[in-house]
Formats: sequence, C-alpha cells, structure tokens
Amino acid sequence: MSTPPLLRVSRLFKHFGGLTAVDHVSFELQSGEIIGIIGPNGSGKTTLVNLITGFVKPDEGKVFFKKNEITKKPPYTITDMGIARTFQMIRPFYQLPAYKNLIPSLFSPRVRRLVGGKYGDRDAVAMDILEEVGFERDSSVPYKTARNLPHGYLKRLELGRCIALRPEVIILDELFSGMSIAEVTSTIPIIEKLRDEGIAIIMIEHRLRELFQITSHVLALNFGRKIAEGTPEEVLNSPHVKEAYLGSTEAAEGEIAC
Repeated sequence: MSTPPLLRVSRLFKHFGGLTAVDHVSFELQSGEIIGIIGPNGSGKTTLVNLITGFVKPDEGKVFFKKNEITKKPPYTITDMGIARTFQMIRPFYQLPAYKNLIPSLFSPRVRRLVGGKYGDRDAVAMDILEEVGFERDSSVPYKTARNLPHGYLKRLELGRCIALRPEVIILDELFSGMSIAEVTSTIPIIEKLRDEGIAIIMIEHRLRELFQITSHVLALNFGRKIAEGTPEEVLNSPHVKEAYLGSTEAAEGEIAC
C-alpha cells in the first residue's frame, strides 16, 4: 500500500474579479519530499501557496494536511498544525536582534505543546537555530538588529524562524532570490538536511539550476494552470513549459542558467 500524502491539494481555484489566479490545481506532498513550483511571473505560484496557508480563501477546491481538511482555516491555525512558510517580501522584526526574531516562534502554542512547556534557555535555542542556517555563532552577526543585516542573512533568518516552529511542512517562497551564488551554495545543504529529517518542503523558485539540485519533483504553472508535473527533465521538455518561458526551447534553457 502506498503511503498517504502528508499534504494533498485538490482542484484549488481562485479568481480575482475577471482574472483566474489559480485554475483547479492539484498535487500531493509526502514527508521528506521537496517539490519545486516554477512558472513565469504572474503564473499563480504565490497565490497557490497563499491558498494552502490560509492567507487567501479559495473559491473552489480543498486542502488536506495529514488527512484533516484545512481549507479556509486561518493562517495561525494552519501554522499551529505544522505548516510554516517564508514570504517573497522579507518580514522580520527589524528593530530586534537577529536571534530575538526567533523567540516568538519558540513561545508559540505549537512549540510549547511539543516540548511540554520546558524549552530551557530560548535565547540559546535561537542561537543554535541561527547557527544551523548559516549565522556565525561567535561573530556579532546574530546580535545585529535585523535592519542592519545583509539580504542573504535576512533570507536565512526567515528560514530559521520557520525551523523554530518545528513544522512538518516548510514552504519557501523564492528563498534564493537576491542571494549570491555562494550564499545559495551554502543554503542548499541546510534544505537537504531538513528533508533528510523528514520535513516536507515546497519551494517556489526562479533559479532553476539551483532548485533542480535538490528536487526530483517539479510542478509548472502558467496563467494559474498546472501545465506540467514530473522530474525536472520531464517538465523542461514539456512543450507547454517551453512555450510559457517566452515561447522557445532556448528561453527555457536560458532560465535554467539563471
């Protein structure tokens, strides 16, 4: 018997006025699996994630997490159940030191429930998590206010805040955007470690070369519709995907090199 999916998205549909943003999209996610979601700008990727995480309510369709329907539940309930996410636009507490940004997650009802209310020194736990996502523990960086952190550190801070929630699913909305090649290279092993620990991950990415290093399952969207699904090679060889990326094979191949 096949293992039931951890997350199941069934025919999600959403329109805004006369625009269809997500058009009956379905997919499944297993524990310890990484799924990449790709597509041109405006293809519905972030709207799909917003529907899954409760920030937008679908017009049709359902979402199930561990067999429980979570469709239309509020974001805080979905987070408490075990689904964490980052955002395209970074949302740290700019006035707080980097390590203090993790404290709200460590005081969340979910974490309190999982650790039985006994977490010890939360500042130390926050520092451990920051070190896990690439902050130099013995440097001044974890103590800098978020407003003074470089972009790459802010991206990894967002990932650290997700990890602090002890989720079963992490959704990364363009985590690699704005990172240098060196920063992406150092972040990939972090994501692979999370996968190896059994955490399921959904990654929206435009940097396909880096994405395809860590996922064997890709979902392609265009104009809100799923136009291809499969391995990276299968998806990139799809004529619908080639057409979506500026209408040519060369365009699709150029996107991989970005």
